[in-house]
Amino acid sequence: MESEYKLLSGAMVTLALATATLVVLPYMQLSDVQPPEGLKPYTEQQLRGRQVYIEMGCVYCHSQQPRSQSQAPDFQRGWGRAPVAGDYYYDHPHLLGTMRTGPDLFNIGARQPSVDWNLGHLYQPRAYTPGSNMPSFPFMFRLKDKAEPGDKVVNLPPSFAPADGKVVVATPEALDLVAYLIGLDHTYPIKPGALLPELPRQAGEEGAKQ
Repeated sequence: MESEYKLLSGAMVTLALATATLVVLPYMQLSDVQPPEGLKPYTEQQLRGRQVYIEMGCVYCHSQQPRSQSQAPDFQRGWGRAPVAGDYYYDHPHLLGTMRTGPDLFNIGARQPSVDWNLGHLYQPRAYTPGSNMPSFPFMFRLKDKAEPGDKVVNLPPSFAPADGKVVVATPEALDLVAYLIGLDHTYPIKPGALLPELPRQAGEEGAKQ
């Protein structure tokens, strides 16, 4: 019985130390962090799009945390500077990601600010990035004989447009998701001593810079 008490006590001490190290101390260190001046709260549409991003599982293939230049060539890939804690001030929960089947999206709004490009890329990624392994999401769009007032028509490359002359119209969910993606722009300046220069805006990039 004495050995069982020792085992239980050891387990409790280990748990307490782990909690203090991984939860309490980081919370104390970051509790006073404020958002950078250039970071704006999400709009209602962007928040809806962020929820679509979560529900669609985008976080399983895309990260939102470029690494520093001393650790990886992320900046050379066009993904931007390494983030600081304040960059995630409005993110609940944080969507850092753990895998990069696709490119990092921390600054996708700076690299690809075009609504048309992002909608078309969701409908058929290979129309814009040949060889892309990203799945297409045609269920987020509607095929119509002709557009109606208020419809957002997706202008696809001719070889990927519907063969029957119909038009592809984005659903509200697709528009919300694109609004969220375009809002991912962390190219604002940060305080002296923080990391790397701003990411230049380069619309139309493909491949690893999409």
